Amino acid sequence: MDYKIPLFDLNFDEKEEQAVLETIQSKWISTGPKSLAFESKFAEMLHAKHAISLANCTVALHLAMKLLDINEGDEVICPSLTFVATCNAIRYVKATPVFADVVSTSDLTIDPKDIERKITSKTKAIIVMHFGGFACNMDEIMALSRKHNLKVIEDACHAPLSEYKGKKLGTIGDLGCYSFFSNKNISTGEGGMLITNNESYYERAKLLRSHGMTSMSYERAKGHSTTYDVVDNGFNYRMDDIRASIGLVQLDKIQDDLNKRAENRKSYLNSLKNIKGITIPFEKRSDFSSNYIFTFVLDNSTYEKRDKIRELLSQEGIQTSVHYPAVHRFSIYEDYATPLEITEYIADNLITLPMYSKLEKSQIEFIAQTLEDILQAN
Repeated sequence: MDYKIPLFDLNFDEKEEQAVLETIQSKWISTGPKSLAFESKFAEMLHAKHAISLANCTVALHLAMKLLDINEGDEVICPSLTFVATCNAIRYVKATPVFADVVSTSDLTIDPKDIERKITSKTKAIIVMHFGGFACNMDEIMALSRKHNLKVIEDACHAPLSEYKGKKLGTIGDLGCYSFFSNKNISTGEGGMLITNNESYYERAKLLRSHGMTSMSYERAKGHSTTYDVVDNGFNYRMDDIRASIGLVQLDKIQDDLNKRAENRKSYLNSLKNIKGITIPFEKRSDFSSNYIFTFVLDNSTYEKRDKIRELLSQEGIQTSVHYPAVHRFSIYEDYATPLEITEYIADNLITLPMYSKLEKSQIEFIAQTLEDILQAN
């Protein structure tokens, strides 16, 4: 169906097209100079020491598990209110996901108090997910990591350039993972990045992303190395230069894009402020955010009512989504499921509204008025 107001709109123009064309004309399209430039620029923007470009964020999360030596028998505490890849990475290394609840309907990030309740002698790491570009309580989480000698992985796929008390999200824990999927703030179609300030993690990550080889094709082509050894059981997790060239253009646009999203969030908050029966997560947050998505939670509601409201919005030409179904409810995770009262309520009663930089104030006002009319009638 064609929507009057889609959930997302790609921030592409002729600049991305030209970047791809130039890369193809250079005759080097696999991992090479554009990938290196993308890594360097991304690390600089995040004030991080090292960035490793990758095929997607899922493999970044998998590499994080490998770098932290997480294995079968280890436990990793993670949210259930996240995209399933956050938790799948734990199972890739045969570790056990331990699901923690979120704070509340107004704070959709993992609850440090529930994290602490679920720490055992087997716990080795915590994965946090900065929902919608809004930070978890990293002071409390990092304090827990120090107290219990745990590693912290930041799933920052929603949060490029988002901040927590002046620090960029993804740079606070041991490793940060980012997504450049087609609907993310920075899009390369598919793609991801791993961030770290730890030199040994960085060096091993470079090996693991390319078969455990001591040099890559681009280095050998430039005469920096004529042979290579294989010193680790690695993977083919590389990003190519075509996507990296798009990423470089996207980085040039990202600050303006985020500034416009911030304006759109203000418009949403103003337009929705008098609507009864909804809670807007992170409404009072002041740290800079990527505003990847805009969500609200229905109060005193049910799954059936939420779906009915989504259908009525759709009939008015407004596309919506749900971020996210609770991972612990999926069939594949039934052996690890545990009651998560707040997460389950949110998963049943959250609606994601359109959010992107090209969204107009008049469209936001239309969405808000349509939603208010629907809620009053239902």
